[in-house]
Amino acid sequence: MKFAQDTQDQGYVITAYDDDSVSINGKPFKQSLIISASQLDENWNLDSIEFLQNEHIDKILLFKPELIIIGTGNRLVFPAVETYAAIIQQGIGIDFMDTGAACRTYNILMSEGRDVVTGLIL
Repeated sequence: MKFAQDTQDQGYVITAYDDDSVSINGKPFKQSLIISASQLDENWNLDSIEFLQNEHIDKILLFKPELIIIGTGNRLVFPAVETYAAIIQQGIGIDFMDTGAACRTYNILMSEGRDVVTGLIL
C-alpha cells in the first residue's frame, strides 16, 4: 500500500509497505527496523516475533518512547508477557499488531505529534 503525503519535513514517515518491505521517506527497506519521527535504526536484528528478547526491547527503549508499537509481520502474534513486562513497569504503552496496521498507526500517531516508536518485523 502506498501513502500520499504533503511533505516529508515532519521526520521519518512510512510512505509505502507490502508483505516484504517498507518505504520510509521513499527509501525501501527489506529488513526489520525501528522508526520514530526523529530516528531510524535500520538494523533491528529480529526476523520473527517468536524470537523477541530483552535485547530487542532495550534497543527500542533507547528511543525514549511514550508509546511503542510492534509490527509482528503478516499476522498479529502476541509474545509472552514476560518479554515486554519491563516496558509496562516503566509506564510506557505498548501494542502489537500486524506490520501493515503498525505502519498505518505509526503514521497517524506521529502526525499527531505523539512520541511513538515502532519496531517493524519484515
